[in-house]
Amino acid sequence: MKSKKVLVIGFVWPEPTSSAAGWRMLQLIDFFTENQYEVHFACAAHKSDFAFVFDPDKVTEHDILLNDASFDAFVSELQPDVVVYDRFMIEEQFGWRVRENCKQAIQILDTEDLHFVRKAREKAFKKQEEVNYHTDEMIREVASILRCDLSLIISEFEMEMLQKQFNVPTQILMYLPFMQKNLSETDLEQLPNFEARVHFMFIGNFMHEPNWQTVLRLKRDIWPVLRKKLPKAEIHIFGAYPNPKALQLHKPAENFFVNGRAKDVNIEMQKHKVLLAPIPFGAGIKGKFIDAMRNRLPSVTTQLGSESMQENQLWNGFICDSDSDFIDQAVLLYTDASVWETATQNGLSILNATSNKKQYSDLFKNRLADLATHLDTYRKTNLFGEILRYQTNQATKYMGLWIQEKHRRS
Repeated sequence: MKSKKVLVIGFVWPEPTSSAAGWRMLQLIDFFTENQYEVHFACAAHKSDFAFVFDPDKVTEHDILLNDASFDAFVSELQPDVVVYDRFMIEEQFGWRVRENCKQAIQILDTEDLHFVRKAREKAFKKQEEVNYHTDEMIREVASILRCDLSLIISEFEMEMLQKQFNVPTQILMYLPFMQKNLSETDLEQLPNFEARVHFMFIGNFMHEPNWQTVLRLKRDIWPVLRKKLPKAEIHIFGAYPNPKALQLHKPAENFFVNGRAKDVNIEMQKHKVLLAPIPFGAGIKGKFIDAMRNRLPSVTTQLGSESMQENQLWNGFICDSDSDFIDQAVLLYTDASVWETATQNGLSILNATSNKKQYSDLFKNRLADLATHLDTYRKTNLFGEILRYQTNQATKYMGLWIQEKHRRS
């Protein structure tokens, strides 16, 4: 039987050691390889030294160009059964070309998180105003979702928002969180316990604005007070791509250490006692908390940090939005072994309930099979998507062709 082909078009080459978006993409690729797809990964971005090295027996890599007719020839020859766009900007750039050359390919948008949600919250945070989600970014991202046959949404909050606030049809959305193998209590007990750990930590790519603002809040508001309560404790900040501003925060005399990229996140998390993450804005599910739960590391965060990750109101530690509460609960987690142990047990429950790999892999597999069987019906019932795909409304297509012609003449 001929293998089905999937073409994944990446915004960047995946860097699982740099961001949660990187290992989210690898989880999707693993899903397709485990289900016997012939996997092709294409990207127009430069490949960094930290890009994941694919097994050539499982994934075929392709360098592609933006706004260039060479992609038309490439995708026309490949004729994938499924195309996955890594974020809505990629669908804007390549979606119309795929639709013209591979009309029956199932088109899937992996949103990672809803960018317009994160951007709106960032603007509200910096201007100290109410969040306004009705933005140009919202229109672009929702239009991209409507043009696709299926969009993968990582957060239950975002699923509800799209359906209730923006009237996106349920049949073109799928809730698909991070997919992790379940852990047992025995797995957890094999990891370092309370007595074997020391110090606080935070981790997050410095190019991601919510992470940078979190580090600033730790340095300016949280750590000066927390250090007075626990003078022997240190905080270690890890993250890919630290800029000069971030490195200037490195103050060993204040027990505040900016370490840059973690060579192995699991090793670092198993050394430390508590993860501190006073996240002021953002969207989606935070990969750092999935990693923390897997590594028996409790955390203190904000309501936004824990969004769509709680299970039965439980958290892997504490959720606090005021600095004083945040500091008090951090001290409690750091000094009380029984509180620490309860938090890690909560983390195990949350992890297994909200990111069960087998459960969500089976749901995704069944959804793809149904789409393949009834693709024309799905498209006809998605009226607004049909309108947006209609030739006279393809603004992204004609912008791309204009840029292509401009490059040709230069």
